[in-house]
Amino acid sequence: MKRLERCSSRRVAPGEIVSPELAREMAELSTEFNRQIGVLISRNGLVELVIVGDHRHIMIPDIGLSRTSGGRLKGLRCVHTHLSREKISQDDLLDLLFLRLDLMAIIQVQNGLPESLQAVHLRPGSQTGEDYQFLPPVHPAKQTGDIRALIDSLEQEFTRLKPIKDVDQGRDRAILISVTTRSKAGAADSMDELRELVRSADVAVLDTVIQRRHKINPKFILGKGKLSEIMLLALRHHANLLIFDQELNPSQVNSIVKHTEMRVLDRSQLILDIFANRALSKEGRLQIEMAQLKYLRPRLGLRDDSLSRLTGGIGGRGPGETKLEIDRRRINDRLALLAKELKKVAKERYHRRSRRRKKDLPVMSLVGYTNAGKSTLLNSLTKSNILAEDKLFATLDPTSRRLRFPEDVEVIITDTVGFIRHLPDELMQAFKATLEELHEADLLLHVIDLANPQFEHHMHVVDDILRDLELTHIPVLRVFNKIDQLDPAYVRAQLRMHEGVAVSAIHPETFTSFMNVSKLRVLKQWGRDKS
Repeated sequence: MKRLERCSSRRVAPGEIVSPELAREMAELSTEFNRQIGVLISRNGLVELVIVGDHRHIMIPDIGLSRTSGGRLKGLRCVHTHLSREKISQDDLLDLLFLRLDLMAIIQVQNGLPESLQAVHLRPGSQTGEDYQFLPPVHPAKQTGDIRALIDSLEQEFTRLKPIKDVDQGRDRAILISVTTRSKAGAADSMDELRELVRSADVAVLDTVIQRRHKINPKFILGKGKLSEIMLLALRHHANLLIFDQELNPSQVNSIVKHTEMRVLDRSQLILDIFANRALSKEGRLQIEMAQLKYLRPRLGLRDDSLSRLTGGIGGRGPGETKLEIDRRRINDRLALLAKELKKVAKERYHRRSRRRKKDLPVMSLVGYTNAGKSTLLNSLTKSNILAEDKLFATLDPTSRRLRFPEDVEVIITDTVGFIRHLPDELMQAFKATLEELHEADLLLHVIDLANPQFEHHMHVVDDILRDLELTHIPVLRVFNKIDQLDPAYVRAQLRMHEGVAVSAIHPETFTSFMNVSKLRVLKQWGRDKS
């Protein structure tokens, strides 16, 4: 122990990878113990940590995030012994990458003495697939050159490729990842939708990665080799966020965070973050907070530093900035309080619906996949000014307006939150009070973006959600939107195949057929309900 402690007190000249005296002492200790000995050395030559491994490996402990800045290197180099004269291993390269070390070096030991010093560093901006640069082997006593100058040049090159002042502008920079057992085409379609979700969250997309696997890795969800490629991408692009298209369990998030030292989001939390940013009404904010707390509750067992990444979300949004101090009991208390408040809101909404029923007017509700054009259609029909953007989940809070048909027939038309595939269960549960509006409808207007190549899949998603909400007893009229972007012959063929009416929400002159059919159907169902 005293000899190991003596190693930790050694100083290394700033221009050397390791001093000859320290290399010799490490070689002697490794031979005596028959174990690998490693040290972490800072840029000013101080030995920060001494590590004792086994005959073939060392295990570098968690060295924290304090040294990492904007995606740059860690400020530490690792030097360790190899007892069987083996060269730099794949594990050494992965440690270099995952820990963002300045340098990884090995001392080949022969007969208790250092024989050769080999070193490798990351290669900034590689376009050839050669991600590592190996330095020529040298005896520890015959080192030439200035290693500090080399590390400074690496830092400057990483910064030149992506200046830190450009990186740290407050906007998250993400790499999108999909790991699937499905076909690559299906994964690509889902990735396109994830990209749109990320755009709605105002996050910059730097790159996308799709990996097809026969079996999902239970620890990392993707292979460790692919994870190392992602780390290289993150280092080059200065990414600070990994977003997965699949839902991750708490253990997978913890493992990925531990290995990458980056914030990690899955699809569910991304959607929750978008909702948290878009909800305007008191009811909407209550529902989102409840959904986020339910999502957080099973993840309380994670390490504190991992949990801090979970709770940050997009731009640090969430039900609060002090989730690390919230234990399970306090979350349950908060959920109970939110449930009471939502019951009050639901009761108020019920009374509003009762007053609406007393006015003896039929009700039509707009449903559909997110960004299908429901709010735009409602604006055009009722000459309203509801927020309508080309973004997923631009509108969350339900809105009701009066619509006057020809011949002085009035109806109430309501707009509801859009649906999406794999909508988080927590969100569905939280929004039940809002979706109760649909149960009062006499006719559901299923708005479909006919210009989207995935429109048939979107139709099935909406049909499945309506079935889950037990709304199959209410008649549905399919309204195919955005026909101004399509060939009329294609529109006619789709109408024959799927039965419905076609409109362009931004061109009221296309509403004639829609107005006639919807009026007949809603009045027919309304009369049936009254009788």
